[in-house]
Amino acid sequence: MQQASEDNVPQTNNLVSGHIEKAMGQHDAVGVDTKHEASTEDDATEITRPTLRDKLNKPLRFHLAFLSLLIMVFIVSVDATALAVALPTITKEVNGTTLEAFWANIAFLLLVTIVQPIYTTLSDILGRKIPLYAAFFLFFVGSIVFAVAPSLPVIILGRAIQGLGCGGIDVLNEVIIADITTLKERAFYIGMLSVPMALGTVLGPILGAVFSEYATWRWIGWINLPLVGICLPLTIFCLRLKPMLDTFRQQLARVDWTGIGLFTTGAVLFTLPLSWAGAMYPWGSWRTIVPLIIGVLVLVFFGWYESKPAEPMFPHRIFRNRTAAATLAGSFIHGLVLYTLISYLPLYFQAILLKSPLDSAVSLIPFFAVLMAFTAIAAFAVEYSRRYLWQIWIGWVLLTVGTGLFGLWHIEQGMAMTASFQVIAGIGIGSLFTVLPIPMQASPEKTEDQGLAVGMLVAFRLFGALIGLAIASTAFNSRFGQAIASIGNTISDIPHLNPKDALSFIPGLKGTTMPHETLLAVQGAYTESFRVVFYVLAAFGAVGAMTSLLTKELTIESEEQGKQAFNA
Repeated sequence: MQQASEDNVPQTNNLVSGHIEKAMGQHDAVGVDTKHEASTEDDATEITRPTLRDKLNKPLRFHLAFLSLLIMVFIVSVDATALAVALPTITKEVNGTTLEAFWANIAFLLLVTIVQPIYTTLSDILGRKIPLYAAFFLFFVGSIVFAVAPSLPVIILGRAIQGLGCGGIDVLNEVIIADITTLKERAFYIGMLSVPMALGTVLGPILGAVFSEYATWRWIGWINLPLVGICLPLTIFCLRLKPMLDTFRQQLARVDWTGIGLFTTGAVLFTLPLSWAGAMYPWGSWRTIVPLIIGVLVLVFFGWYESKPAEPMFPHRIFRNRTAAATLAGSFIHGLVLYTLISYLPLYFQAILLKSPLDSAVSLIPFFAVLMAFTAIAAFAVEYSRRYLWQIWIGWVLLTVGTGLFGLWHIEQGMAMTASFQVIAGIGIGSLFTVLPIPMQASPEKTEDQGLAVGMLVAFRLFGALIGLAIASTAFNSRFGQAIASIGNTISDIPHLNPKDALSFIPGLKGTTMPHETLLAVQGAYTESFRVVFYVLAAFGAVGAMTSLLTKELTIESEEQGKQAFNA
């Protein structure tokens, strides 16, 4: 046990102070999950809380570097959520097709998901800043290409380039936090990072709607440039990290290039059919099944191969830890639920409550406001209690209950029902956003593996998002097809309504000229379809709760910094 000095930590938790002598005789227990296990009342270790003075007693350069990380998170969150609500307007203005609009939306998420593990492994060998600068450059160029695009194919290109950069910015900010802070104080900084994430996520759809309705959608791209202009200089001049000792040529020789190639090939072959299944091709089509099977086989081979290199892309030592494996599974499900809700809740308000895109984004403020608040509250709760497991349990329960309650929504629901159910889900999702990274970073035996561990967690979260959207789309379209077929002869009033185009038909419901009875019937079909999605997400939430039962309460009292510690 590493004893904290009285100068740095003036206050000790009185609850456990009487057990210190007993703990001193027991702290040498070993084991992958048990040697770091947090104390109980019968077997206590000294627990100290970082004070506000400890956090503020850092050089100005550190605080400016952290500010740059906060701006990074905000940029990524706004950019990832602004396009979807504006896409119908963009498609109409540039005379694009439904298929092109589909690729404009999905190309970004696909590339963000695929490149995140690659950025993580490259930054572990080349250092954090070279991959980060490359990510900034790609994001900057992609934003310009998007903003000046004359057609949807060019918009797709711009979004793809943005995705290549955005994936790196998203994952590296959390990896860098793991480097420049100690595990003891990290809950505070993770909570702080979650605030601009939630703020950007709620502002993204609002800005997308405002720009597309009252200005021009091109501002979705232009708005990134001044933010990058603020963030990049702060990163260059203030983010000073412990230098890597190898030469650049030596670093390149250490990279697991074969692993990167196998992972990229397998991930592309696996994620592409998940994206187009039900939209471009049926699930039963060979164009969906063949690449999906090949992708799975390549990824399985990649998993076997990763036991061979000296410095693999996905080190097996990270996954052998039970707590880490359970947390990665939880992060996958958390991302699956969160990003599916972000996509489907605005569509629900447009289809069932006939709100405009802007009004539907505003209707989500209770969800995101509570989510943002509890990312911070959860961080402070961990700071105070020095425990995280109870928050994970409560978070999963509230996430599961909240998403299940969404299934009770109906066409005549009031504001109280609309807001209160969002609050329940928002508390659970926001708490998990902050708390899940903590056991993941506490689980590695080596402190230098903490950045790699959190990078994997972020990648699993986004991979869950991709799988969640594919599952939700399939469930939604299947139920909608059944429901719309049961309407009967009234379907003749809407000849262009195809179950495969159910989501793209939603924006036209508000100004439709179809008879009122027909509209109510169609809205009933949409209600049943959304209900299936919400219940599927609740079921996944229950699985997430079960994964938390495998998570152990590990100590978070380490005062070591990560692989590239901050150089004052």
